[in-house]
Amino acid sequence: MSAAVPARAYMSIGEVLAKLRPDFPDVTISKIRFLESEGLVEPQRTPSGYRKFTHEDLSRLQYVLAAQRDQYLPLKVIREHLDAIDRGLEPDGTRPSSSTVPLK
Repeated sequence: MSAAVPARAYMSIGEVLAKLRPDFPDVTISKIRFLESEGLVEPQRTPSGYRKFTHEDLSRLQYVLAAQRDQYLPLKVIREHLDAIDRGLEPDGTRPSSSTVPLK
């Protein structure tokens, strides 16, 4: 059973975009939706379908965007890195330099 998360712990896609923009000025809502469609982030949904992002989701997005920008990694490789991190392993290669937020 998952622990209840306080309502303020969730962010809308617009709030996530605002938090990402300082480090990733070219990111868009469409890009966030695309990364979700690729399975790199899985925000929860409200009953009416709105995305509810956690701080962990934000960290994952920061990791993905930094890996693309700093290491030019393809999404397939980034997905493998995230899978390794989710299993408690260190991914092959190094983490993107601007990704200082721990994942899981």
